[in-house]
Amino acid sequence: MNRLLTISPSPHIHSDDSVNKIMYRVLFALIPALIWSVFTFGLDAVRVTVLAILSCMAFEYLIQRFILKQEPHLNDGSAALTGLLLAFNVPASIPGWMVIAGSFIAIGVAKMSFGGLGNNPFNPALVGRVFMLISFPVQMTTWPTVGTVDAVSSATPLGILKEGLKSGRPLSELMPQLPAGSDLLYGNMPGSLGEISALLLLMGFGYMLWKKVITWHIPVFVLGTMFIFQGILWMASPDRFMEPVFHLLTGGAMLGAIFMATDMVTSPMSHKGQFIFGMGIGIITILIRNFGAYPEGISFAILIMNGFTPLINAYVKPKRFGGKNNG
Repeated sequence: MNRLLTISPSPHIHSDDSVNKIMYRVLFALIPALIWSVFTFGLDAVRVTVLAILSCMAFEYLIQRFILKQEPHLNDGSAALTGLLLAFNVPASIPGWMVIAGSFIAIGVAKMSFGGLGNNPFNPALVGRVFMLISFPVQMTTWPTVGTVDAVSSATPLGILKEGLKSGRPLSELMPQLPAGSDLLYGNMPGSLGEISALLLLMGFGYMLWKKVITWHIPVFVLGTMFIFQGILWMASPDRFMEPVFHLLTGGAMLGAIFMATDMVTSPMSHKGQFIFGMGIGIITILIRNFGAYPEGISFAILIMNGFTPLINAYVKPKRFGGKNNG
């Protein structure tokens, strides 16, 4: 027979989606934010991005070819996407060898050691980012000033807030040091490559919704929970806690909620499960930002909830075709 027929139970759904199309659509959605990061930080942003993408692709090729003895499939775009997201989570001034080390952990440990695409329990780019943060804390928290790539210590808005409150300074005294709302939205502030362009990340979110790459549930549940939880703290003690919109527009909130928490492999399948997942990320993020040692918390929050995804899927199972839905 020249053609093989695949026989499977119903339902039968025809779609032209593929792993390649999904990955490249996510990459396309990140291009506006990438262009802005290059405009903001110059050629060093290009250096970090290219190095992260190429090293992730190289490690995946080498592991598949020589360790797993598989046919490499770099054309699916998943390794390139991991590299771009890793670059978005680091400062533009970070040394290149550290980017390569983070790429190795992201691909070699977080992805390929579990069997490759579709089998990894944790988001690979975030695993690489957290590894770098723990291993190279000084370089990972040395932020170049906007408009330059010199490795000067320019604190992020969350860093200013955390250090100021930790030293006992009132919030009213810190406010003049924090960027205006428009600067937070457009990205005129220090941060990693993907922290400084909330508006362009939202544009990418709109594009992915239009192309049906993701649904709105996880980003809205993450950001909505952050807004509500931080709003409660702010109303209870406005002299100690920052207003909630500030937390949505700073740090990795937008990047994490839109592009990393929505990873199909590491997030729940059902909408009810996504609600639990997103709510957990939002709560943990706000707890770490306000009460933890780190000014940012969304990376840790996503990885923690990645670990709970199998339990959430077991508790809130997707609807069976023709069956009764539990979630």
